Amino acid sequence: MKQKEQNEQEFAFIKEKIKDKPVNKRRLLIHAGFNLLCAVVFGVVACFVFVLMEPYLEEWLYPKEESTISIPKDDAPQEGEEDGEEEEEEKKEPPPQPESQTVVVQEELEIEDYQKLQDKLYNIGKQANKSVVTVTGVTSGMDWFNTPYENENRAAGVIIGNSGQELLILTEKKVIVDAQEINITFIDGTMASASLKKYDGNTGIAIISVPLEDIPEAVLGQMAVAPLGNSYVVSQGTTVLAIGSPLGANYSILCGTITSSKNEVSTIDKNYTIFTTDIVGSENGSGVLINLKGEIIGLVLQDYSSPNDRNTITALAVSELKQVIEDLSNGRDVPYVGLRLSTVTEEIAKEFSIPKGVYIKSVEMDSPAMAAGMQEADVISKINGEEVATVEQYNQKIYALSPEDTITITIKRQSGEAYVDLDCAVVVGVLK
Repeated sequence: MKQKEQNEQEFAFIKEKIKDKPVNKRRLLIHAGFNLLCAVVFGVVACFVFVLMEPYLEEWLYPKEESTISIPKDDAPQEGEEDGEEEEEEKKEPPPQPESQTVVVQEELEIEDYQKLQDKLYNIGKQANKSVVTVTGVTSGMDWFNTPYENENRAAGVIIGNSGQELLILTEKKVIVDAQEINITFIDGTMASASLKKYDGNTGIAIISVPLEDIPEAVLGQMAVAPLGNSYVVSQGTTVLAIGSPLGANYSILCGTITSSKNEVSTIDKNYTIFTTDIVGSENGSGVLINLKGEIIGLVLQDYSSPNDRNTITALAVSELKQVIEDLSNGRDVPYVGLRLSTVTEEIAKEFSIPKGVYIKSVEMDSPAMAAGMQEADVISKINGEEVATVEQYNQKIYALSPEDTITITIKRQSGEAYVDLDCAVVVGVLK
């Protein structure tokens, strides 16, 4: 026992009492605050980067399939097809008559019956008006006195497609091409903003679009997409209705008949069939012609009417415009060469000693055709080595191209008393 106490006394100098280090609360708070600040900064930067990258990540991980509009085309009747049908009908034997005679009672129509017929016609127009909208192009600027001004141009528009993402509306280029703002008013008065998708500088038609998310569900349920009919079967005497704003006031409904269905108008690179009617309209009227099924058969474009006949409705046949409408709806430019043409038939070739082919009536100034050296009175015989005999064949080959494509057009040009072949390299453009 004594030995133990002695040992403890000998080593007492090296014994230490270990105490806990005091906590530096100030340093801990600073360290915690710094960590918190770093976390906040990291979170803000991460959120900012995520917001910026989200559209690209979604496009990469979940690529969206681009919606396109497809419009069924109509087959143009071949020459002599109608005559052939009439001959077949004449050859058909009349159906056998029943032995028992049917007594036909003639009933005189009353004025009320005429009103009932009118009501039925107008009901077709009222149903079709669900596809009609008012298009307003707003332009603004400063006058000579530095006073701001604002102009509004209005025309009818027709809903011709729904891509699932946007509503596509057909209207006239002249109303919206220079507008800083485009507004759409539906039949119930609801308004929405629209944007120009594409326009055709030749015919003057344009396609504008409205995002579906900007249109209330109630409005979407009330409106309808207008069906495009077959204008090739329209003949003189066909009953039609003009809807849109044929008299300048929108949602008008006018009834009448086709007075001519065989006239043509020569536009740049294509000839179109013109329908004339006995429907009185405004010189600045717009809209469409529909048949008794409510299908669009013509686009009311008064710019193509005769200068001496501005008071009746004139329309371009819709079947010949379906490819243009489809291209514009899908955001594609219409190819442009810059020629006004006519077909040299066998009779014309013999009478005027002109080679068969496509006769160039005129060449547009500063057009791709003029740049390639093509001239008035040349006759087109081939495109890219393939023979071309009619304007329709020329149209088909040109419309299959895209802007910036280079094609070789072979022409026959008169040199003395003979015609010589020349190849012209044409770079396809877009008419603005």
